[in-house]
Amino acid sequence: MRKIARPRGLSRRGLIGAAARLAPLAAVPSVSLPGSAAAATDPYAALARASVTEFRSAWDAYRRLAWGRDELRPLTGAGSDFFIPGSTLGLTIIEALDTLYLMELDEELDAGVQWVRDDLVLGQDAPVQVFETIIRLVGGLLSGHLATKDTVLLDRARELADRLLPAFTRSPTGAPYRYVNLATGAVSGKENHLAEIGTCITEFGELSRLTGDRKYYDAAKKALRAVYERRSRLNLLGTGMNVETGAWTGTTATLDPPVDSFYEYLWDGWELYRDEELRTWYSTLTAAVLRHLTERRSGRLWFRQADMRTGAATGHAQSELTAFYAGLLAQSGRVAEGEAYHDSWAAALRSFRLPPESLDYHGMRALDASYPLRPEYVDSCLFLWLATGKELYRRRAAEMFRRQRQYCKVANGYTVVRDVTARPMKLGDLTPAYWFSENAKYYYLLFARARRFDYRSNYLTTEGNVLRGLR
Repeated sequence: MRKIARPRGLSRRGLIGAAARLAPLAAVPSVSLPGSAAAATDPYAALARASVTEFRSAWDAYRRLAWGRDELRPLTGAGSDFFIPGSTLGLTIIEALDTLYLMELDEELDAGVQWVRDDLVLGQDAPVQVFETIIRLVGGLLSGHLATKDTVLLDRARELADRLLPAFTRSPTGAPYRYVNLATGAVSGKENHLAEIGTCITEFGELSRLTGDRKYYDAAKKALRAVYERRSRLNLLGTGMNVETGAWTGTTATLDPPVDSFYEYLWDGWELYRDEELRTWYSTLTAAVLRHLTERRSGRLWFRQADMRTGAATGHAQSELTAFYAGLLAQSGRVAEGEAYHDSWAAALRSFRLPPESLDYHGMRALDASYPLRPEYVDSCLFLWLATGKELYRRRAAEMFRRQRQYCKVANGYTVVRDVTARPMKLGDLTPAYWFSENAKYYYLLFARARRFDYRSNYLTTEGNVLRGLR
């Protein structure tokens, strides 16, 4: 196989330096650094400061109440575990490393790196979910390393990836098992979802690039191939497969979880590593999605569920997580469709104060009324702003920032919502670690014109970890 090249592009969460291919270069927003005359008159300057203030409020609460734990429970003022009951892998710290760097909170960043150096224990005798561990911990350690150049972070990322590799290498198909024991390498979970099978090529590819060992990239690509080669005659995919036999365990074609980021990482593999096969796979599958899953409802673009073998419609639900697809469509050359899909979500938000976890777009009613502080809508605001130059997307992000602050802010930072339709809203008790990696970062990059970020050439992973573009 060919040598892994240094990447030239970026992805859905990559803010595109190659945007000239998608829109005239003049459309890409000019970036005024803080302190410039343009920045002094920037109408978003106050929101930029507010985004840092809100991040600091949540981060200070985490340091005070849950330092070292995976996540913060802001209402009870305690920490919680995400991967291993009764133990921690420091998820919030690792997720926040590059956000701290971008916001120039260097003392806080140093404390986070010090915790990883002194207190992170990877070889725990417990199974962890492979997908979550890769995108959140391996990706967070890599972006932290790229920000700080601290080799300890790279070493820990490599150690963790090596502990995860048995999930790939012990699989007869190459599609990874869902769980692996970090101490013993024992694998489990032979029935796995597409997003969990195929969302690893950017993190593993970056690890191969930095270490010169391509085993990580090869394992990730083999997993993608295992799914692509089992597509239906319509070039549609199901939702899950048995990684030992290769048989489909779910035959519904959808963009919603548990499939979503599978498509994203096919494109990312092409953009980052110029892997022609991955571009072909992405193009083939995307053409089928647009042919069989698109649906216009009241003039709005949505994506239905269908039988992967016949294309017959089977449902019309949509997950908030699928809002990411607006950015991916635009980044891969389908700007009009990307904007149209984001318009659909913006219209839905006229019916809800915060986006519900899932909705029925036929009746515009919530199927799951929770709001776990998801970042996908704002993620696409960021990408579409840089892809098109339209201030519309900054305005949409600003409105979401205000709503999140109005409904989710509590004394110890931010918390999830159990029911967005209740008046007043019913709150949960959790600050997800991804809030520090994604929501806070996207708002800051949209509003602040960050000095440590290259707005014209960069790449962010599905978890918001910056792998290109850190100044």
